Amino acid sequence: MLTVALLGTDRRPAGWLPLGGAAPTALLDLAAVETVRRRAGLRPAPAGPPPEPAPADTRPPLPPAASRRLALLLSDRPAVSGGRRGSAPDLMELLPQWLHLAHERGFAPEPQALPALLDAARGRTDLRPAVLAFAGPRALWLARLNPDWRFALRSASGTGSAPPPAQERETTERLWNEGLFAERVAALGALRARRPAAARELLASTWAKERAEDRLMFLDSLRPGLGPDDEPFLEVALSDRSRNVRCTAAELLSTLPGSAFAGRMAARAAACVAIDRTGSEPAIAVEAPHECDPGMERDGVAPHPPAGRGERAWWFGQLVEAAPLGSWTARLGGRTPCEIVALPVADDWRGELHAAWSRAAVRQRDAGWARALLGSPVAPEAGGPGAVSLAERARLLSTLGAGERAEWVAGFIATHGLSEAFQLLGECAVPWSAPLGTAVVDALNIARDAGSYPWSFSGVMGLAERCLDPAETIRLDSLTAIPDESKDASPGAGGYWAEAFQRLTTTLRLRATMRAELDAA
Repeated sequence: MLTVALLGTDRRPAGWLPLGGAAPTALLDLAAVETVRRRAGLRPAPAGPPPEPAPADTRPPLPPAASRRLALLLSDRPAVSGGRRGSAPDLMELLPQWLHLAHERGFAPEPQALPALLDAARGRTDLRPAVLAFAGPRALWLARLNPDWRFALRSASGTGSAPPPAQERETTERLWNEGLFAERVAALGALRARRPAAARELLASTWAKERAEDRLMFLDSLRPGLGPDDEPFLEVALSDRSRNVRCTAAELLSTLPGSAFAGRMAARAAACVAIDRTGSEPAIAVEAPHECDPGMERDGVAPHPPAGRGERAWWFGQLVEAAPLGSWTARLGGRTPCEIVALPVADDWRGELHAAWSRAAVRQRDAGWARALLGSPVAPEAGGPGAVSLAERARLLSTLGAGERAEWVAGFIATHGLSEAFQLLGECAVPWSAPLGTAVVDALNIARDAGSYPWSFSGVMGLAERCLDPAETIRLDSLTAIPDESKDASPGAGGYWAEAFQRLTTTLRLRATMRAELDAA
């Protein structure tokens, strides 16, 4: 029947079919009968083992009002009426903050909310850490039963309480040898969080047999708890066949200042940078490498630059980025980071050198160098392109403490306004400190009085809705009215600003209500 159906009744006539035009219909009738016959004659197979029961979640349940709030947050969808939200809050943007508050208070979600939580995390990767921390062990149990939620098994590595050593060893070895890729990554991450050396040894036992893309993910799992004991394994990874694996190994080794790799990169970078005393004042002279030799390639230096980038500048930046920042004081005459950054750099190499130092400060989490490269927020060059771009400044801010970050950004906004502040604000802790919140509200008020439309500041407004302290609502109430428009103002700008401030105040009050609902217990 299948052969006749594939070839056609005209090309493959069968004696059990009528001739002519009735043959196709007869064939389909016979197929239908055969399907019913097979279904009716199917014998039930033995039932498979039932899944293990879901683990208990001993945390207290959410207060009823907070549980209803979670359902509303999960069911919210973005408005589509011309792309404008009016004054209504964006509930989905408040979900991460709600999850953090609920987890901070030790509550457990109702079991029926778990599928919606996992679906939300599946669609938004930024939600995954908060969702999995709040959802608890039952979310991982569910994730093993639904392929759409497999991401949770990888994302949740290292969470939960540690099992007894013997049980942990048996479970980890079973998952490592038999599990899916996501389960293997989760098992390695969990073991790394508890016993770093055991995780490294487990990875080394199968390293040569793993696929290149899997080796890359497994190698990244060693990032937490990285220490000198990991150096021999990472040196082996520097000789890997995959360039991506070699680059990741080099990046990890560069965070170990005492490693042989760091010493090699420091020597290469030092050969390119020196103090030039021939002028009226000391300056930094740069002599970029003329070739990318095999040793540099083995240590993770990419030989081919991206389009529009010179080869020598590309190699030079990678060497400086990987060199330990502590080596520059001795190389440059015992100067401090601030004194080094203040030195002039000859032949237009300043931007390349400072950008590489910025990447090194972020990679090595060196707050002293970050402060030196950031400079003063009220300096004129802070608001312009400068030697360190705004994107690099934002990354440098991440190395500082929360209070210091907020203070620097508040000073920047008070001096330079909001037009370049979006990336910087994204690095500040939530809720914003009082000085930072005051600086943002004052700058928004100045922008409104200037008569422009609020759309240029929609990104900052969105951040303010999520990050501004609800206590600022009292100050904002006076800005929700439509102001008198000057003759130079854009038509209707006052109304749009009033709407934006109404949405901001409504959202801040909703955040205060959310916190009160969680504190009701």
